[in-house]
Amino acid sequence: MDHSFIAPTPPLGWNSWDGYGAAVTEEEIRGNAEYMAKHLKAFGWSYITVDIQWYEPGAHSSQYRPFVPLAMDSYSRLMPAENRFPSAVGGLGFKPLADYVHHLGLRFGIHIMRGIPRQAVHGATPILGNTATARDIAHTNSICPWNTDMYGVDASKEGAQAYYDSLFELYASWGVDLVKVDDIAASRLYGTHQPEIAMISEAIKRCGRPMVLSLSPGPAPVESSAFFAEHANMWRMTDDFWDQWPLLRDMFDRCRAWQGVPQAGSWPDCDMLPLGHIGIRSVDGGGADRWTRFTRDEQLTMMSLWSIFRSPLIFGGELRDNDEWTLSLITNREVLRMHRESRGAREAIREGDLIVWTAEHPEGFGYAAVFNLGESPLTLELPMERIGLSGVTAGFELWSGATAELTVSGELPTTVPSHGVRLFRLG
Repeated sequence: MDHSFIAPTPPLGWNSWDGYGAAVTEEEIRGNAEYMAKHLKAFGWSYITVDIQWYEPGAHSSQYRPFVPLAMDSYSRLMPAENRFPSAVGGLGFKPLADYVHHLGLRFGIHIMRGIPRQAVHGATPILGNTATARDIAHTNSICPWNTDMYGVDASKEGAQAYYDSLFELYASWGVDLVKVDDIAASRLYGTHQPEIAMISEAIKRCGRPMVLSLSPGPAPVESSAFFAEHANMWRMTDDFWDQWPLLRDMFDRCRAWQGVPQAGSWPDCDMLPLGHIGIRSVDGGGADRWTRFTRDEQLTMMSLWSIFRSPLIFGGELRDNDEWTLSLITNREVLRMHRESRGAREAIREGDLIVWTAEHPEGFGYAAVFNLGESPLTLELPMERIGLSGVTAGFELWSGATAELTVSGELPTTVPSHGVRLFRLG
């Protein structure tokens, strides 16, 4: 299936998980959407996504309450909890909220878990447009190890595809533009759930509304990259990513493993950006309510790696609390242009604490991201021929701004701080 028209460049957006866990409210969604429309839309940011358990009335953090009643319609489909999403009252679902997000010129996304609600299976509730019940299609031995909401769907059963078709028919009627499906790209118990991915991909095709399909969590297996590229637009290369240096350091290995795979419509995903004010009601990642624990140099390293690799950029913090520094990280036009337009990203050098990634721009110039993973500053004269840019005589450092012009004569002189980066446009 050609997905390239749905996500021709890596999606840019916001997701509620890093700030609010499973407990985000409609007011918080609307507030972050308003901020994005005012401050970020002009830079290409567009997706506002409600993460996990929007159907759980009593959700209070990122710690799930097991085996609790969930909001559900008469056809085994989960619905927004009306106490948390008041505009959903009367069976309207997320349509009023999606309409509001669209009114702001943005796009609306939701998170779902793979499978069918356990309460639907136990109650043998109907499936829209099919004689099968939830009990008939459930794979009751296919469970999520960290959340009790769902059983898997057995693709071999009559009614299985009809269930997923009915889900995405509902989401299309709401106006959903992105669906993040969890416990599917790499399950801790079962590996990759390819039959359910294929059913979801088919359901999106049938629903009549283009939707970005994002698969979680990782690490998705690299050997399945062709399958992911055929059926999805984004898939996670990692388990949940948080503001801890060892996780950021590890991402260099993951990007190296996936280099060459990103292409129009198919984006390996480094996960959300835990920037700004996070952990407000999310207690994962070894911390509570806080500002990101990444240093400023580590924040620049993360933004530079995600951008040159061309991962989707999904901001995790409470946007309304952004300071000038945090806002500057996500509104740098030259960095965003590299993210949107560059090609051929690759790891060009890895020597000790030094890692260099390069990429090309269709207009003939190049990019070099010079990273220092060590604990001390790194001063070097980087031979241009080693990074495939011999003959280049000028450039500038993207985070410093176009005013910081530099002259290059065979070698690129630079000093990179500990855990930091220098990101150059050259030529």
